[in-house]
Amino acid sequence: MMLKCLKSTVFAALLAVPAYAEQHSAPTADTVVATINGTEVTLGHMIMIRASLPEQLKQLPDDVLWDGILDQIIQQTVLVQSGPDTVSARVAMALDNEERALRAAEHAQSVMDGAISEAAIAAAYADSYEGADRGVEFNASHILVETEEEAADLVTRARDGEDFAELAKAHSTGPSGPNGGNLGWFGEGMMVPEFENAVKDMGKGDISEPVQTQFGWHVIKLNDTRVQEAPELEAVRGELEEKVRNQALEAELDALTDAAEVTRTEKEEIDTAILKNLDLIGQ
Repeated sequence: MMLKCLKSTVFAALLAVPAYAEQHSAPTADTVVATINGTEVTLGHMIMIRASLPEQLKQLPDDVLWDGILDQIIQQTVLVQSGPDTVSARVAMALDNEERALRAAEHAQSVMDGAISEAAIAAAYADSYEGADRGVEFNASHILVETEEEAADLVTRARDGEDFAELAKAHSTGPSGPNGGNLGWFGEGMMVPEFENAVKDMGKGDISEPVQTQFGWHVIKLNDTRVQEAPELEAVRGELEEKVRNQALEAELDALTDAAEVTRTEKEEIDTAILKNLDLIGQ
């Protein structure tokens, strides 16, 4: 009798396993996390609200966000349930705009993601860097002083053969002074305009006339120039992917817009200040 009862208990437990597993299966977007007067709130609703939060709020602990998001949904739901059954014109138009924006963004993301391939990235790299005029880089040293007279005296001494690096160490007030005034390599747009223009007019080894900038007076020595080297593909992969994505979306928009039958009211045909008139929509 005892053996028979044991077998019955084991059999009943085995039958209960599927029911237990079903109750404790992994949650999905359709998992109901709350009901308010019969209205269901799903995990998907909460996930989408979290995704729309500012980055600062997304840094909060998950348990804090859980309570905050669920409380918000419950409060919003009871407000909706206590309000009118019909949707106002303003809400209807806002929902239209939101749905349009979300669906457009989803398709745009799909287009951009679909454009990424190694071939497309390689083509973008070739277009951006191979055979392109990448400009000139300069290697220069300078001595920064407060007055034009000091700068002129240092120009004479440097041109007469005194060591430029030693002069910079002894007289420059700039942060590169202890390093002999060496600024390393730099390209166009990296220096203030007055400094850059002076360097562009110099030859290798030249000592400039005094050059005034917002920082003071400079004596510049051009050490060398070179054609700017193209970066390795991997170093600019992110930039290239962004270029491919943007070009794909632009092409898609152009094609769709050209194929669409579009009519529009031009700004010359209407008083555009009417955009501010929210009362036109009503309540």
